[in-house]
Parts: sequence; structure tokens; C-alpha cells
Amino acid sequence: MRITSTYSVKLQTEQKSVLETTAVLYRRAVDYFIGIIQDRWDSHFCDLPNKNFVVRQTELLCWPTAKRPLTILNFGKDIGPQFYKFPSYLRRAAISEAHGCVASYQTRLALWKKHPVGKEPGKPKAGRTFPAMYKGNMFEQVDRYTARVKVFIRNTWDWITVGLRKTDIDYINRHCAHREQCVPTLRRRGKNWFLDFSFEEEVSLSKIDIHRQIIVSVDMGINNACVCSVMRSDGTVIGRRFLSLPREEDCLERALQHIKSAQMHGARKMPRLWAKAKGINDGIAVKTAQFIVDTAILYSADTIVMEKLDVRGRKRGGKKRRLHHWRAQYVQAMVEDKAHRNDMRVSRVCAWNTSKFAYDGSGPVIRDENNRSMCTFTSGKRYHCDLSASYNIGARYFVREIYKSLSATMGQRISAEVPECAHRSTCTWSSLIRMHAALRSLERQYAECIPYRTQAVLPSTNGGSPDREIGEVSRCCGTRSSSP
Repeated sequence: MRITSTYSVKLQTEQKSVLETTAVLYRRAVDYFIGIIQDRWDSHFCDLPNKNFVVRQTELLCWPTAKRPLTILNFGKDIGPQFYKFPSYLRRAAISEAHGCVASYQTRLALWKKHPVGKEPGKPKAGRTFPAMYKGNMFEQVDRYTARVKVFIRNTWDWITVGLRKTDIDYINRHCAHREQCVPTLRRRGKNWFLDFSFEEEVSLSKIDIHRQIIVSVDMGINNACVCSVMRSDGTVIGRRFLSLPREEDCLERALQHIKSAQMHGARKMPRLWAKAKGINDGIAVKTAQFIVDTAILYSADTIVMEKLDVRGRKRGGKKRRLHHWRAQYVQAMVEDKAHRNDMRVSRVCAWNTSKFAYDGSGPVIRDENNRSMCTFTSGKRYHCDLSASYNIGARYFVREIYKSLSATMGQRISAEVPECAHRSTCTWSSLIRMHAALRSLERQYAECIPYRTQAVLPSTNGGSPDREIGEVSRCCGTRSSSP
């Protein structure tokens, strides 16, 4: 598996207006090529196999050379004298960017024409794109903390020297020395300019049989940052860890109260207050993701299982503000990246009813009004609600993976005894226990019937021999049985 990561290096220079001018010219070039490709999409570009042919075809239309002095258009003169000496690598990057915008627009337009729901897709534009600084042509690193970039300055394209922040470069050299470095991109964030360096590396994820896997099932909430349960395929829970960040939550609540108070007094734009709240929220997300990965490393887990959350749309209820600032998807993205770097897999299960149903199969739970982290089962038992949900999340993963490895006939036998296996939105931890017990029972039945070798006692269900069937059941149970 190939992983791509990006690290930003802040540029230390006083010539920020020059960098802004360079980015503006690049966007004008992208808009120019978007118009060319859009107007000639059906006749010249729709059937081209890759971007190399796209670049070649676009230059044939608008870039004159000594051997090709006459072209239909002239990129160096049509949109301004600044483009007469436009760098060749930057020109080709603009063509590739424009082709991607137009291709995406054509795809969305075809889907809209097939199902005309909503407004028609808007025309493609360059928007907030930034130039790629190709090494040798647009970017050169002079020494460890100094580099040169080619920009538009003094009415021509020339090199300027910029400083690279020491802490950023030291971090890259410490953590990314073994990775393959790609072309950096010049970007602006706020009033500062950065070079975004991309790194690629190959990782091999673990390939362990489902019956020998150890997983960490994670339930993320707004009452507790997360609850992790370490589980085996037979339902054995070998570890439980809770993460609660009361100090950070109080800081976030206080920051949001400051924003609310300022809004009540007529303030509209509060960049500093919002930046403070965002920083606290990002800190909570980073600590949560690191806690989950550390738990998986501690127990040598093979897979991290989380819910597939859909937090889109309007939030309702008494805690809609906390839900609005809940960065669950950001946490999951960080966990996925960190897990892959540690050779772990990440899986997601349906989030329906994981907190609603008790892990012991007794039915829906009743949450406490005063303490939303606690709940009461139908049987009267009081339990931690998020911990029960984490059991159900891990059980759903194992039920799904084991059930899909069964043959059709074996799956029907298991579904007859554990109906929840066919409808996993109602699966709980007790469903996994019953499923494992059903597989064990089938294994014992087959082991007792094998010595007699009679079709009356042991009919063949899959067209094969009884030995083949006991082998399948043993494999599904995670054991190895031998037949005489």
C-alpha cells in the first residue's frame, strides 16, 4: 500500500507580494487552458488516454515553436506579456490542472443529465489553485535552511532566495528521511506562505486470518473522547481503556462561551476567538487519535474498528453545539494514517443501534438523565453506555468477516440459529458469542458423525465429502480438526 503525506515548511521572506503575483498568474494560465480544453473537449480531448497526450495536444493548439511557428492560438500573447517567458514546467502543470477540472466537470454534467436533480454543475474555474514548484526548473534547495524559487519579479521570471524555517526542516529530516520526496507546492495560509512537501512510502499491511486477529473497537462520543475495547474473534475482551479530556473540554466550552457573549453584544467577525476555539478542538482530536493508536500498539492489535459516521445535515437536540464541533471524521482520518504506518488495518461498521442495544442482547437501553455516559439495561443492570457500544462495534466486525467467509449452505445454518447475522444493524456482542457457539456445535456434530461414513447420518450439503465439510467447519471455528 502506498501512503502519501504532506508537511508544510514556512517561508521566511519579505517578498510576499511577489509570491502572490506568481500565484495569480498561474491561476490565469489555468483559466486560459480550461477555456481551450472545454471548447474542444469533444473534438480533441475526450478520447485521449493520459495527461501526456493532453499536454501535447494543448501545446499543439496554443504554443508556437521554431518548427511550429503558426498555431491556432498563442499562449504567450493572448492573455498578457507576462506569459511570454512562462516556465515550461509551470505551463504543463497548469495544463494538467485545467484538464482535471474540465474532466471532473464533464463527468458531473453527464451524471446530472442522466438524473437531473438540483442545479446544473457550475462551469470549471481555477479557483484557489497554487503552482507546483518543480525541482531544477522552479525550485532549488541551496543549503539545509535556504532555497531558491522562480517567481515573476521585475516583469520577468527570475529566481529569489527564501529561508526555510529550521523547526520544519529538522522535523522532515528526522521523520521523513526514508520516504520518497515529491514536488513541493507553493501555498498561502493567512498572511504567510509555505512550501508543502509531499512524501510517499510503501507499507505492507498485516494479513492474518480473521480467527487469529486481535482488534481494537472504538466508540467515539461527545461525553467521553473515546472508549477502546480489545477483543478476540470468539468475543473474549482482553482490554478496556477510556479517554476523558475534562480540562480540554472545559477550555473549549469556555472559548465557545466567549464567542457567544461577543455575538450577543453585536460582534460579527471574531477571528481570534474562533482561532482559539479551533486550536483547542484540534488538540482534542490529535490526543484522541494518538490514544487510539497507542492502545492498538500496546495490545499488538491487527485491526482498528470504528463506526461509519454520517454527521452531515442539521444537528438537533440539546447538545447540537457540541455535535457541530465534534471532529469525528478528522480523528478517523488521523487514526487511519497512523495505523497504516504501523502495519495495521482500519475497518468501519454500521453505526446504527450500537449504543441503542445492550451488549448482552437484552434489548434497548435507557440512558440516565443526569449522567449520559451510564445506561440501564432492560434486565435492570447498570453499565457504561459507550463501553457497551464498543463491544457491539467489535462484534459486528467479527460477525461480518466470519459470516462472509462461510459457504451459502453453512451461512444458512448459522442464520437459522443466529438471525442477527443476516441483519447486522441489530448485531450485538451476544450475537458473536452465539455465532461462535453455533460453529462449535456444528464442529462437534461433524466430528462425531465422521467415523461412521454413512450418508444417512451425515448427508453431504455442498456436493463434497464429509471430510471436506468438517474441514470447512473447523476453519470457520478457528480450530483444526483431524478426521480418521
